[in-house]
Amino acid sequence: MALQEAGELGEAKAAFERALAADPSATAAYYHWVRMAKVAASDDVIAGMEELSERADRLSPGARSMLGFALYKAYEDTGRTEEAFAQLLEANRLARASLRYDEEKSRVQFARLRRAFSAELIAAKAQMGSASELPIFILGFPRSGTTLTEQILASHPLVQGTGEHSFLSELVSSPALNAEGLGFPESLPRAAPEALRGLGEAYVDRLQRAAPNAGHITDKLPLNFMFIGLIHLILPKARIIHMQRDPLDTCLSCFGQRFRADNVEFSYDLAELGRHYRAYLDLMDHWKRVLPDGAMLNVRYEDLVENLEAEARRIVAYCGLAWDERCLSFHETARTVQTASLAQVRQPLYRSSLQRWRRYERHLGPLVAALAPG
Repeated sequence: MALQEAGELGEAKAAFERALAADPSATAAYYHWVRMAKVAASDDVIAGMEELSERADRLSPGARSMLGFALYKAYEDTGRTEEAFAQLLEANRLARASLRYDEEKSRVQFARLRRAFSAELIAAKAQMGSASELPIFILGFPRSGTTLTEQILASHPLVQGTGEHSFLSELVSSPALNAEGLGFPESLPRAAPEALRGLGEAYVDRLQRAAPNAGHITDKLPLNFMFIGLIHLILPKARIIHMQRDPLDTCLSCFGQRFRADNVEFSYDLAELGRHYRAYLDLMDHWKRVLPDGAMLNVRYEDLVENLEAEARRIVAYCGLAWDERCLSFHETARTVQTASLAQVRQPLYRSSLQRWRRYERHLGPLVAALAPG
């Protein structure tokens, strides 16, 4: 997996194959192997997975789920669509059964953010935060194109891509935002200018440790969309790039992943996934209403795929940078990538990810219903 993250895909593939030769029940090796490239019907890996699937009762629920996600990818690549989705449903059912996801708690959290971050609060606290222009936040719903955008920017000589960071979620637990018996976000109206500035500087200090000499550093944690209001208050000069993608393509891509992170529990049930996406859309609409013009750049994944140079130029210009042609050769940039898109960003742009949901349209009823405006 370390080789895979570093972009050494040939060596990584060979290592996974050695692992499988040593232990044909190593479901994680199957899962990561199939995600590095398109699977062919003649690949031995399919037979190996199917043979293991016949003995799935000997595997743990977690291993059975991982194997199901791997078979889904292999069957999709080889045109076995119905079998692919059957594997995907069972893999997600097993994953969901192992999680404690509190949907109501999530709903309340979204509502608290919308209530606390009013346009009046944003105006009253304007320009109180750190003046640093170091951070570039790339955020949006998971699987919306954040890794691709980071790779484009990280190909610029003045930008260092450092992946996903949990610094913001750690900051909201700080004493500065949990005083007088109030927690985040209800404490914000009482936050003093020096507290907001200190939080911004603390974030910059943490981020800068990853790349001490960089002019700009990216933080591409998608779920930072929850903290856009806070980002604007503590780092008013930071760039915020919001990635958007077709809702059904986004959600299907989430449903097709066994995430390593533990903050995406909403993605293993189609209805829960759709409701969470609706809540995300409502929150993004709120941020657009209360933030000043220019506080955030919206980029559509589909536009980026269809017109790479124009969109890449727009992104680079928004970040205050001169254009650099290397941003168009992002797939050649050597850097560690740890997200689910680590193999895709090593390739030139492709259009096969557009409208993928149509292959499974007749199975997506719960998702389509949940995505409908309430």
